[in-house]
Amino acid sequence: MKPIFAAAAAASLALATPAAAHFQLIYNPEANPAAPGELPLKLIFWHPFDNGHVMDMATPEEFFVVFKGEKTDLAPSLKPIVFKGADNEAAAFEAALPVRRNGDYIVALVPAPYYEAGEDIYIQQIAKVFFNKGGIPTGWSEPLGLKTEFVPLNKPTNVIAGSSFSAQLLSNGAPLPGAEIEIEYMAAEPDMAANAPGPVTAAPPPGGAIVAITDPNGVFTFAIPKPGFWGFAALGSGPDAEHEGKELSQDAVIWVRAYAME
Repeated sequence: MKPIFAAAAAASLALATPAAAHFQLIYNPEANPAAPGELPLKLIFWHPFDNGHVMDMATPEEFFVVFKGEKTDLAPSLKPIVFKGADNEAAAFEAALPVRRNGDYIVALVPAPYYEAGEDIYIQQIAKVFFNKGGIPTGWSEPLGLKTEFVPLNKPTNVIAGSSFSAQLLSNGAPLPGAEIEIEYMAAEPDMAANAPGPVTAAPPPGGAIVAITDPNGVFTFAIPKPGFWGFAALGSGPDAEHEGKELSQDAVIWVRAYAME
């Protein structure tokens, strides 16, 4: 069993308020675009559960989409923006996802490592998000070969609030058992036009971060209590533990949108 990296433990101990975890976002409010076109995306490194501190993003190392097994580089669509959080503002990016045919669009981001001066470590949150046009599944359950990633075991584009969501955590392609998964609700969704948080719709629960542990097959399950966007992060799950001579927390992140049953 692979132990939790010291960087992850240090980051968790640094959380002074309930559910103040950092999460890398790849955001659009709609997981199921109805029409073909250029789907706008916002890339933000943020504390979304408490509408908290925003961190500066440097130019990503990789940014791409996989559709029916074909990988397309999205980096040429990246444009720098400033995201204005409740307490500060920071460098972020906007981009465009070309949506043409029906099927699953798996978007992946490998950001440049972020230096967290308070802990004297680097953080790299390798993130995935899913979009589907037409309701036709075409590969959402396939891994992308990232250094660390979540592979969903439920279709990630029509998760229903009140149901459960499961995913398998991989590190270098192998299941990672015994890993701690931090779980966050996006309490204030970004306003796509204003590049700022929208209305706050929830508050962090008491007792600190919501946590699940992966089983011997690297799988976790979480019951989704509320509609909206839910993020899952495995801190220190990646194989790389050092960057520029300092400790690196290489994390896997996945986001899903939960819909209300009507």
